[in-house]
Amino acid sequence: MSSNASATTLSSPGELQQDSAIFRALAEMLAHGGIRINGNNPWDIQLHRAGVPERAFAQANLGLGEAYMDGDWDAEQLDEFFSRLLRTRLTDNIKPLRLVGHVLAAKFMNRQNLKRSRMVGEVHYDLGNDFYAAMLDSRMTYTCGYWNTATTLEEAQEAKLDLICRKLQLKPGMRVLDIGCGWGSFMSFAAERYGVEAVGVSISKEQIALAKERYGHLPLDFRLQDYRELNERFDAIVSIGMFEHVGRRNYRTYMEVAHRCLADDGLFLLHTIGKNQRKSSPDPWIDKYIFPNGDLPSVGQMGDAFDHLFVVEDLHNFGADYDKTLMAWHSNFEAAWPRFEAQLGARFRRMWRYYLLSCAGAFRARDIQLWQWVLSKKGVMGGYRRERI
Repeated sequence: MSSNASATTLSSPGELQQDSAIFRALAEMLAHGGIRINGNNPWDIQLHRAGVPERAFAQANLGLGEAYMDGDWDAEQLDEFFSRLLRTRLTDNIKPLRLVGHVLAAKFMNRQNLKRSRMVGEVHYDLGNDFYAAMLDSRMTYTCGYWNTATTLEEAQEAKLDLICRKLQLKPGMRVLDIGCGWGSFMSFAAERYGVEAVGVSISKEQIALAKERYGHLPLDFRLQDYRELNERFDAIVSIGMFEHVGRRNYRTYMEVAHRCLADDGLFLLHTIGKNQRKSSPDPWIDKYIFPNGDLPSVGQMGDAFDHLFVVEDLHNFGADYDKTLMAWHSNFEAAWPRFEAQLGARFRRMWRYYLLSCAGAFRARDIQLWQWVLSKKGVMGGYRRERI
């Protein structure tokens, strides 16, 4: 049953309050994306209980997402529903008063300080290594793959890792820092294929434990450590899918850490999801259920953080590839679900499906981006030449 106590189960679409102003507003918004309420297309929204429009307009994606988790509505192709909806850009105009506190906290509080920084590791990344192993590729690479010539998830992730190594111009014997190393996918690849040594930091106990177990035979040092505690020199630095957890009030601090740890002639590759607008707040549903205290940067915010610290040598956007990556993860998740059903339950399944498919739709709509920045401290003499991509 829905968490909205006044919601009632519908026995037929005719019971919807189609004459209400909120219902008409929702129908009109959806129509701009070619979406119908209880229509026949696979991306059409199917309402199972009353109150969904009210929850959506009162709490934006938090209300819509929780209504989905409660089973109040469905869409056969949830990813395409979101792609079409977000492509209209009309959702940008929904600013519920109930979320004012969330917006103000994102703007004025440091929600990613040292005390709070480990929350995302405990809530998200420590779900269990078996769970992520079933969803991801063999190296457990939990970031966007590069699908330029790839046809499988495994190929796309290996292509991404190799692209990063080539962009960083890695050579045998180099010492590399990985900020937010995850389960060690990049470090193991770089050590095996390019002969480097590496230090990786993560705030997830589960990730560090598995990485140490898997790659004890390689010259890799995995540490359960916050990035702000780093103060060593490295020939190159990489950070893949971690900057989304740093928070706008810490962007400058993060860049200062990278600057002090990078050799004067070294390169720093920063791989991060990004947003199109500077003045926006984190998605409330993602913040509550998936990535606590997450905060996507804009190009402008990143530029401010780089100021007087780094020269931007290269910027590469392949955000559309995250759509394919998320759809591959979703396929693996659904195939493996019977193994985890008893442990995690039906509501978790709807939550995780909503996470993967809504994000796939957002990347498909180009509502969010995936950037790889290559940075140097003083500028590469003669200019940086991007590797063939």
